[in-house]
Amino acid sequence: MLNSPIKLVVGLGNPGREYEHTRHNAGFWFVDALARELGATFQKESKFHGEVAKSLGVLLLKPTTFMNRSGQAVGALCKFYQITPAEILVAHDEMDLPAGVVKMKIGGGAGSNGIRDIVTHLATKEFWRLRIGIGHPRELAAGQAKNWSGSVERPEVVDYVLHRPGAEDQLAINDVIGRSLECWPAMAKGDMEAAMLRLHTKPKDVNKTPKVD
Repeated sequence: MLNSPIKLVVGLGNPGREYEHTRHNAGFWFVDALARELGATFQKESKFHGEVAKSLGVLLLKPTTFMNRSGQAVGALCKFYQITPAEILVAHDEMDLPAGVVKMKIGGGAGSNGIRDIVTHLATKEFWRLRIGIGHPRELAAGQAKNWSGSVERPEVVDYVLHRPGAEDQLAINDVIGRSLECWPAMAKGDMEAAMLRLHTKPKDVNKTPKVD
């Protein structure tokens, strides 16, 4: 059964060069990669509070409102083009998933402030989300300190998402963005079941040495 084709892909992040390579901008990284794949170019659109690219009837959006007010851009563009929530895919960073893992779903908890603001402006949670794992600071802390207590304060979370990932994590994030691009044709035509099956199936390690009996 096909769902509605995706007409709007939103990447969440913060504008400005100082945030360009931070974990919180993983959503921007995905839509930038998708724009390159589609041969589309972003242009500033002040009435939509962001940068917009267009290709084959699909709109790509990078809000320039900062993460916490992403809904302002999404709401304005959806109202103008009469795009329904079911036709929206929002790509964003996800601390509850390790780097190298990506999941897609519709609806669910509000999660980050960016998603929460989109929910407020659309008055529904029922839009598609591409959750790009960036790991959690508790994992980083656990790996660095044997006497770590297990608790992570909010300032540490903010500091974590606003810094660059390590080299290994960056490669893992780049890999799942590439895998997500491979699923784009299915997403574009609304075949979300096929897209999720491919996206959520762990790729085989082609370099793994075969087991010898």
